[in-house]
Amino acid sequence: MLRFQKIASTMTKIIKEMLPPDVRVARDTQDLLIDCCVEFINLVSSESNEVCSREDKKTIAPEHVLKALQVLGFGEYIEDVYAAYEQHKLETVDTVRSGKLMNGAEMTEEEALVEQQRMFAEARARMNGVATVVKPLPPEVNPSFESTS
Repeated sequence: MLRFQKIASTMTKIIKEMLPPDVRVARDTQDLLIDCCVEFINLVSSESNEVCSREDKKTIAPEHVLKALQVLGFGEYIEDVYAAYEQHKLETVDTVRSGKLMNGAEMTEEEALVEQQRMFAEARARMNGVATVVKPLPPEVNPSFESTS
């Protein structure tokens, strides 16, 4: 239940930040959007797990998520998702690694909040069509998912 509350809190914040300040969202609409997001995450997670299992792997990797999106009919989003993943990797190089910064110091709650706000702002910019650094898909992520060997 605590995990759902965190997801709901984060989604409510994203919903509010994505809309103009003069637009309000009814509570049941927020709840519906949150339920949709949770269901989507469950769907993609489940399919990612199946992709992972078919490859006899025990850990779901980003490539499994990208393949799951394709299988589920969300292939048109793969490049954007991969770009967001690459951006996330770039942003986290000098930040949290297993709860610690690379230099060994723990991130304070305030630092984590500042980092979260920065990441939200970058996500909003991407959603609003502002250019971001986009790397090509790696060879192991073939959107057609045909064998490359």
